[in-house]
Amino acid sequence: MTRMTPLTEPRLTGDTVLRVDRTLAEAYTRSGDWRRETLADTIRQLAAVRPDHLAFREGVHDLSWAQYDEYSDRLAGDLIAAGLARGSRVAVMLPDGPGVHVMFTACEKAGLTVVGIGARAGDREIEHLMRKCEATALVTEATHAGRPMTELARLMRARGLAIGTHLIIDRLGRGPGDGGRPLEEIARRRLDPNELWLLNSTSGTTGLPKCVMQFQNRWWYFHRMAVEAGRLDGQDKFLGLVPAPFGFGLWTAHFTPALLGAATLLVSRFDADETLDLIERERPTVICCVSTQFIMLLNAQAQRRRDLRSLRVMFTGGEAVPYQRATEFEEQTGARVLQFYGSNETGALSRTTLTDTREQRLTTCGRTIAPLQVRLLDENGQDVTPGRPGQPACKGPVTCMGYYDDVQANGQLFSADGWMKTGDIATVDADGYLRLAGRTADFIIRGGKNISAVEVEELVALHPAVALSAVVAMPDPVFGERVCCYVALRPGASLALEQLLEDMRARGVSKENFPERLIVLDALPMSPIGKIAKTELRADIVRRLAHAVTP
Repeated sequence: MTRMTPLTEPRLTGDTVLRVDRTLAEAYTRSGDWRRETLADTIRQLAAVRPDHLAFREGVHDLSWAQYDEYSDRLAGDLIAAGLARGSRVAVMLPDGPGVHVMFTACEKAGLTVVGIGARAGDREIEHLMRKCEATALVTEATHAGRPMTELARLMRARGLAIGTHLIIDRLGRGPGDGGRPLEEIARRRLDPNELWLLNSTSGTTGLPKCVMQFQNRWWYFHRMAVEAGRLDGQDKFLGLVPAPFGFGLWTAHFTPALLGAATLLVSRFDADETLDLIERERPTVICCVSTQFIMLLNAQAQRRRDLRSLRVMFTGGEAVPYQRATEFEEQTGARVLQFYGSNETGALSRTTLTDTREQRLTTCGRTIAPLQVRLLDENGQDVTPGRPGQPACKGPVTCMGYYDDVQANGQLFSADGWMKTGDIATVDADGYLRLAGRTADFIIRGGKNISAVEVEELVALHPAVALSAVVAMPDPVFGERVCCYVALRPGASLALEQLLEDMRARGVSKENFPERLIVLDALPMSPIGKIAKTELRADIVRRLAHAVTP
């Protein structure tokens, strides 16, 4: 018997679904940190007691709690009828709307694991995620960004993926058939809250995305921490601006609103002006977004003012909160800006709350969350002395199970004694407030999204004109950071940014991995041990921006 990670149960012959270590799960359940029910149980209860109340609204698409329960039952029946065995992997690539949440719940009911694929993913990333996670089914809308999705299914099959089922649903989560309401089959097959429910992606330092193993009880615990921080209840109305497959989008749209019985407003594509109009019209009380989005909202609000006074809480995260702009948001809306610090892997290590002062809320990541255990480690894996910077590492009821089928990545994620590391550098002050000091991993954080510099470098290097490439973060007042690429070219070659992007588009590269500035040098600077000296490149782009130097 072997464990995939320190937190997974050993696999036994005949096991079809990975799960959290049973001893650990039982301990957290006895302590009250976890529960035995799933989100599907909550949705069924809401369908019984408030069937016609709004669950989701996206544009003209409304979904009630009764419809949520019924449509997810029917899709579960469709998936079961397609012959998918319990534990099979279902790739779900849908825009943000009611349908993606219906499908996630249908998979839970049918005992299937979701492979969550972002709506902006390119063919290369889609293929990697489906292959890595061994997906045998694909769920999409009929078209996406003008492309018939039957074309995507054919392409993936041509590349050797064993896609036996391609299910097409509409924005509300209705499929072409009638799966019925297979309640007995659902009761037999459904996932429990400690089984592998979702595989979502996170940027890797070695190239293609890694696949994070998610189970429901970690989000149940996260939900309770959010409710306490923002004093949330069923009378709140949520506006979720972060896509559902990713961690921030999961708790802010899929879990917490449903667990409270609250309505959620969604947008299939973020547009600042349209979102401001939506806030004025629909009067949400809780908004969930990354810093880049609320900066764009402020910029658009300055051009045409709307009434945003319904907002009382904004949850943000994914990057440092810009103090001045966050202060502007609070003063213009009356809302309080709150944040969690953590990652898709660790969950929340710390949080700010409504009882914190503005300085505490906007200049720190808040206090660490009990009963989560948090340590700061030095480069040798030892605890740092109080007040010194170190890498946060944690254990507790909010962490994921680790990475799926990735020994090397799990070796980097977990310490030898099972602590999960963040890859950041932080300090904790005498009052217990955590402050970020930097990052150990090579990422660009663009609008709250982690972009692997190594992956972009590898993609750029595929262009025939490129001899050597290096990608660094370029400071930006709106997105925080943008992708800046330095290259040395092969002899006699030339390359412009648009030529590079045209080549990457032709290869199906995700748009988020596109360089936004290209700088051609005769040679890239090297360190004494022969590595590209990225510190020099980061300083160079800062100088160029300061002096408005064009490449």
